[in-house]
Amino acid sequence: MNHNSNISASVDSAILVVPYMWIGDFVRCHSVIKLLKARYPKRPIDVLATTLCAPLLDYMPGVRKAIVCDLPRKRLALRQQSALAKRLSSERYSQVLVMPRTWKSALAPFLAGIPERTGFAGEVRFGLINDLRFGERKLPRMIDRCGALALPKGTALPIDWPLPELNVPAAEAAEWRTKQSLPDDGRPVVAFAPGAVGPSKRWPVDSYAELARELSREGIAVWVLGSPNESPLAAEIVRAAGPAAHDLTSPNLRNAIMALRLASAAVPNDSGLLHVAAAIGTPTIGIFGPTSPWLWAPLNPLAAIIETKTEVPCRPCHKPTCRLLHHRCMRDISMAQLLPVVRRALGGRNAPG
Repeated sequence: MNHNSNISASVDSAILVVPYMWIGDFVRCHSVIKLLKARYPKRPIDVLATTLCAPLLDYMPGVRKAIVCDLPRKRLALRQQSALAKRLSSERYSQVLVMPRTWKSALAPFLAGIPERTGFAGEVRFGLINDLRFGERKLPRMIDRCGALALPKGTALPIDWPLPELNVPAAEAAEWRTKQSLPDDGRPVVAFAPGAVGPSKRWPVDSYAELARELSREGIAVWVLGSPNESPLAAEIVRAAGPAAHDLTSPNLRNAIMALRLASAAVPNDSGLLHVAAAIGTPTIGIFGPTSPWLWAPLNPLAAIIETKTEVPCRPCHKPTCRLLHHRCMRDISMAQLLPVVRRALGGRNAPG
């Protein structure tokens, strides 16, 4: 199986990164790519990606290419694993970093005979992972866990990790805007991302609608982003805001990437698009309820972190739904709390582009 072993020590042999496939964690893993490029400037770095996440890689410095494969989440899918292994074998990787701690995430790299397979212990992966690391549970943040795999075993973690970057060309974004028939009239654009994994992380849609209505009154355009699952939320927000608001929900993540590149500011929940906006460099206001910003906010600086000003003893609970059914950690954040923060974020960037 180890037909690649003779190139494992080559200074220009390729490395594969297997990241988490949630959008926010996928963006966060760009810090890992930067670490690898600093250690191995001449080695190409490829990234395994789902169809959903693959567009992000077009804008990440240091990535050679995506290996796109949509493996099912809840079953082993041996035939697809075997096909992926055959593809990986043809690329002759000398090392793979497997971020998820699951057995099936390490299977295709093992079957492909990649000589050095780095990952944390978990799900009895002895053999599948041969550069086995321990102590993941002692590392509280996702970036600490992922970043540790890009460093030599036993290395102390840096205080500051490299920041993720999404470098989206202005010309590409402008061309996208024209194709979408979005007016380019000089008014500021605020991008909303009202979705999140789990309803407890969502600021109420009527609050988003109220904010959209007020921004529209002030001559600010509102673009609502997300997957088709967020289309009902977008419709409600657009109805409230009127003709200056646009529903840009789409199954293609590239549409959100372009919109966030053009936006003057972004107002997402703690979601994948929060990380995308921050990595692009758009002034971003993150709304946090049941989750801890210290654990889950992007490494990139935010324009503001919004949390409720009232005492909610049960937060952070990190649960997808509110167990106490009051959802006060989000409901107690008012539109009036957000509006001046959005205005301040727009102060330094009053026109899209």
